[in-house]
Amino acid sequence: MSEQQQPQLALERLYSKDISFEVPSAAVFTKAWEPELNVNLSSSAEKIDPTHFEVSLKVVVQANNQGETAFIVDVTQSGIFLIDGVEEERLPYLLGAYCPNILFPFLREAVNDMVTKGSFPQLLLTPINFDAEFEANLERAQAAAEGQA
Repeated sequence: MSEQQQPQLALERLYSKDISFEVPSAAVFTKAWEPELNVNLSSSAEKIDPTHFEVSLKVVVQANNQGETAFIVDVTQSGIFLIDGVEEERLPYLLGAYCPNILFPFLREAVNDMVTKGSFPQLLLTPINFDAEFEANLERAQAAAEGQA
Protein backbone atom coordinates (compact mmCIF):
# COMPACT_ATOMS: atom_id res chain seq x y z
CA MET A 1 0.00 0.00 0.00
CA SER A 2 1.59 3.26 -1.14
CA GLU A 3 1.16 6.40 0.85
CA GLN A 4 0.05 9.36 -1.23
CA GLN A 5 2.03 12.52 -0.57
CA GLN A 6 0.08 15.41 0.89
CA PRO A 7 0.21 18.48 -1.34
CA GLN A 8 2.42 21.23 0.09
CA LEU A 9 2.21 24.93 -0.56
CA ALA A 10 4.13 27.41 1.58
CA LEU A 11 5.65 30.86 1.32
CA GLU A 12 9.26 30.31 2.37
CA ARG A 13 10.71 33.76 1.73
CA LEU A 14 9.26 37.18 0.99
CA TYR A 15 11.47 39.96 -0.34
CA SER A 16 11.64 43.20 -2.28
CA LYS A 17 13.43 42.25 -5.48
CA ASP A 18 13.61 45.71 -7.03
CA ILE A 19 12.58 49.15 -5.79
CA SER A 20 12.93 52.47 -7.57
CA PHE A 21 11.45 55.88 -6.83
CA GLU A 22 12.08 58.97 -8.95
CA VAL A 23 10.97 62.58 -8.72
CA PRO A 24 12.23 64.17 -11.98
CA SER A 25 11.68 67.78 -10.88
CA ALA A 26 11.19 69.52 -7.54
CA ALA A 27 8.90 71.98 -9.32
CA VAL A 28 6.10 69.44 -8.77
CA PHE A 29 6.01 70.46 -5.10
CA THR A 30 5.14 74.07 -5.98
CA LYS A 31 1.94 73.21 -7.89
CA ALA A 32 -1.56 72.19 -6.86
CA TRP A 33 -1.78 68.40 -6.55
CA GLU A 34 -4.14 67.06 -9.23
CA PRO A 35 -2.49 63.79 -10.24
CA GLU A 36 -3.26 61.48 -13.12
CA LEU A 37 -2.03 57.97 -12.36
CA ASN A 38 -0.88 55.37 -14.84
CA VAL A 39 -0.59 51.94 -13.14
CA ASN A 40 0.95 48.94 -14.88
CA LEU A 41 0.92 45.62 -12.96
CA SER A 42 2.35 42.29 -14.07
CA SER A 43 3.29 38.97 -12.54
CA SER A 44 5.80 36.28 -13.40
CA ALA A 45 6.87 32.90 -12.08
CA GLU A 46 10.12 31.03 -12.45
CA LYS A 47 10.95 27.49 -11.40
CA ILE A 48 14.01 27.44 -9.12
CA ASP A 49 14.17 23.69 -8.51
CA PRO A 50 11.66 20.80 -8.63
CA THR A 51 9.71 22.08 -5.60
CA HIS A 52 10.46 25.83 -5.43
CA PHE A 53 9.18 28.72 -7.52
CA GLU A 54 9.94 32.42 -7.43
CA VAL A 55 6.75 34.41 -8.02
CA SER A 56 7.07 38.16 -8.61
CA LEU A 57 4.57 40.99 -8.80
CA LYS A 58 5.81 44.15 -10.50
CA VAL A 59 4.06 47.48 -10.53
CA VAL A 60 5.10 50.72 -12.18
CA VAL A 61 3.10 53.79 -11.21
CA GLN A 62 3.66 57.08 -12.99
CA ALA A 63 1.94 60.11 -11.51
CA ASN A 64 1.57 63.09 -13.81
CA ASN A 65 0.59 66.46 -12.42
CA GLN A 66 -0.41 69.31 -14.72
CA GLY A 67 1.30 67.69 -17.70
CA GLU A 68 4.57 66.88 -15.94
CA THR A 69 5.82 63.66 -14.35
CA ALA A 70 5.52 64.08 -10.59
CA PHE A 71 6.96 60.70 -9.66
CA ILE A 72 7.59 57.21 -10.91
CA VAL A 73 7.59 54.30 -8.48
CA ASP A 74 8.66 50.85 -9.67
CA VAL A 75 8.44 47.94 -7.20
CA THR A 76 8.91 44.21 -7.70
CA GLN A 77 7.77 42.14 -4.73
CA SER A 78 8.82 38.50 -4.82
CA GLY A 79 8.35 35.35 -2.86
CA ILE A 80 9.82 31.88 -2.92
CA PHE A 81 7.06 29.32 -2.70
CA LEU A 82 7.41 25.63 -1.90
CA ILE A 83 4.94 23.79 -4.12
CA ASP A 84 5.11 20.01 -3.96
CA GLY A 85 2.70 17.16 -4.54
CA VAL A 86 0.27 19.36 -6.46
CA GLU A 87 -1.37 18.14 -9.68
CA GLU A 88 0.38 19.63 -12.72
CA GLU A 89 -2.86 21.17 -14.02
CA ARG A 90 -3.24 23.19 -10.78
CA LEU A 91 0.20 24.77 -11.09
CA PRO A 92 -0.72 27.61 -13.50
CA TYR A 93 -3.52 28.73 -11.15
CA LEU A 94 -1.26 28.60 -8.08
CA LEU A 95 1.51 30.58 -9.80
CA GLY A 96 -0.79 32.98 -11.65
CA ALA A 97 -3.46 33.73 -9.03
CA TYR A 98 -2.96 32.17 -5.61
CA CYS A 99 0.64 33.31 -5.05
CA PRO A 100 0.07 36.84 -6.45
CA ASN A 101 -2.87 37.18 -4.02
CA ILE A 102 -0.43 36.50 -1.17
CA LEU A 103 2.18 38.96 -2.49
CA PHE A 104 -0.13 41.87 -3.34
CA PRO A 105 -0.58 43.33 0.18
CA PHE A 106 3.21 43.53 0.57
CA LEU A 107 3.58 45.17 -2.85
CA ARG A 108 0.83 47.64 -1.97
CA GLU A 109 2.55 48.54 1.31
CA ALA A 110 5.95 49.00 -0.38
CA VAL A 111 4.46 51.36 -3.00
CA ASN A 112 2.66 53.40 -0.36
CA ASP A 113 5.83 53.64 1.75
CA MET A 114 7.90 54.88 -1.19
CA VAL A 115 5.32 57.48 -2.23
CA THR A 116 4.81 58.87 1.28
CA LYS A 117 8.57 58.97 1.92
CA GLY A 118 8.77 61.02 -1.27
CA SER A 119 6.44 63.49 0.57
CA PHE A 120 3.42 62.82 -1.64
CA PRO A 121 -0.06 61.89 -0.35
CA GLN A 122 -0.42 58.18 0.33
CA LEU A 123 -1.12 55.92 -2.61
CA LEU A 124 -3.03 52.74 -1.83
CA LEU A 125 -3.32 50.53 -4.88
CA THR A 126 -6.82 49.19 -5.47
CA PRO A 127 -7.11 45.53 -4.45
CA ILE A 128 -7.03 43.11 -7.36
CA ASN A 129 -8.95 39.86 -7.78
CA PHE A 130 -6.18 37.71 -9.24
CA ASP A 131 -8.57 34.73 -9.48
CA ALA A 132 -10.88 36.67 -11.80
CA GLU A 133 -7.89 38.00 -13.79
CA PHE A 134 -6.53 34.46 -14.17
CA GLU A 135 -9.90 33.18 -15.45
CA ALA A 136 -10.22 36.12 -17.88
CA ASN A 137 -6.71 35.44 -19.24
CA LEU A 138 -7.61 31.76 -19.73
CA GLU A 139 -10.77 32.70 -21.61
CA ARG A 140 -8.85 35.15 -23.83
CA ALA A 141 -6.22 32.49 -24.58
CA GLN A 142 -8.92 29.93 -25.45
CA ALA A 143 -10.73 32.42 -27.69
CA ALA A 144 -7.46 33.29 -29.45
CA ALA A 145 -6.66 29.60 -29.94
CA GLU A 146 -10.14 28.93 -31.34
CA GLY A 147 -9.81 31.94 -33.64
CA GLN A 148 -6.58 30.55 -35.11
CA ALA A 149 -7.96 27.02 -35.53
